[in-house]
Amino acid sequence: MSNRWTKEDILQKVEEEDVEFIRLQFTDLFGNLKNVAITAKQLEKALRRECVFDGSSIEGFAKIEDSDLYFYPDLSSFTIFPWRPQQGKVARIICDIYRPDGTPFLGDPRYVLRKTIAKAKEMGYHFEVGNECEFFLFDTDENGNPTEGSQERGGYFDLGPTDLGENVRRDMVLALEDMGLCVEASHHEAAPAQHEIDFGPEEVLRAADDMVTSKLAIKTIARKFGLYASFMPKPKSGQHGSGLHLYFSLSKDGENVFCDTEDPLGLSPTARYFIGGLMRHIKGMSLILNPVVNSYKRLSSGYEAPADIAWSTGNRSPLIRIPSERGESTRIELRSPDSMGNPYLTLALSLAAGLDGITHKILPNEPVSGNINELSPKEKEGLGLSKLPATLEEAIAELKADTFLKEVLGSHVYEQYVKAKEEEWQDYSGRVTDWELEKYL
Repeated sequence: MSNRWTKEDILQKVEEEDVEFIRLQFTDLFGNLKNVAITAKQLEKALRRECVFDGSSIEGFAKIEDSDLYFYPDLSSFTIFPWRPQQGKVARIICDIYRPDGTPFLGDPRYVLRKTIAKAKEMGYHFEVGNECEFFLFDTDENGNPTEGSQERGGYFDLGPTDLGENVRRDMVLALEDMGLCVEASHHEAAPAQHEIDFGPEEVLRAADDMVTSKLAIKTIARKFGLYASFMPKPKSGQHGSGLHLYFSLSKDGENVFCDTEDPLGLSPTARYFIGGLMRHIKGMSLILNPVVNSYKRLSSGYEAPADIAWSTGNRSPLIRIPSERGESTRIELRSPDSMGNPYLTLALSLAAGLDGITHKILPNEPVSGNINELSPKEKEGLGLSKLPATLEEAIAELKADTFLKEVLGSHVYEQYVKAKEEEWQDYSGRVTDWELEKYL
């Protein structure tokens, strides 16, 4: 995705490449991709920001009496889908959402991230994010519906013929690179039918756009192979869950501010403050980073997913890890998020929490060197460790208690999001599960 597209460039490209449809894309509060498809003849109107839609039809967006919202296309996000027909191609443009009076719609997750980026810019910081995206490839039934089964029995870093998803991942990577995404690596993950694609660092807004794009591409390519790509955090009992590990880089005047070559760990005070901010706010952030009931099955399972709030250099058991690269490559890894979250809100809160740590010089506890999963509760208490929320209900309560995060999200997003998650928890709590029937009936 070029950052140098102009209106004239896009119109010319659409004509040259025989693009017939353009999808104007955005996400709802929960990260679900939405779009309106227009024909090439309507593209100039869209580029003039004259395309309107009914926001009351999108959960958590607008009231029916105040529902007209406008697409403001971000020209830098224009790309052509590589999996569509060569004649009558399909392209997309990611859009910001605005009100009729020309002001940003406060319920637009992309706007929440833009606000936080502006705050970082005021402080002189440039924020980049890379990620490791894990997912499962499940078989589909005769009707094309997803199942929980797979014939594949591969393990970590396995290759074909054991890894039956090798060719599927190849086509995914080719499609993603064709759309301009920075793919660093792909491989089979620990559980059967589980896979991972790693993305290199990008400016934070583009990183969020790429996360939305990658999920669409992965699901689309999987379907072409008769498979279903699931980003569910914990789809199988007794197996590893799927996370979205985030890698944060922060610079000022082109210099990595996390790096300090004189420090024994190679970390600057700024890096420690950023970690401190993340650790202070992570409980409230969990409702955004881990937004569904199933998210907490992964975090409490013990399969390399963090459950305790701690940090380390190299050790992969804590919530936050500092990878081994130092100097200009120094970065901070956050290991709790999963792909069910809205990437714009996830990255907005992560950046805001880190900046809060820098502003108020919040120092974290000392790093933990051993495997946290092997420590007793008493040993964890001695280290001053606290735990992440264990359920969606706990996460709701933690977000309610964090006034700083409420301000970052804004009242519209906060109120609508919490309301929806409270209803989700109530719905789940009232259901009788197969486990209960098997155990008690």
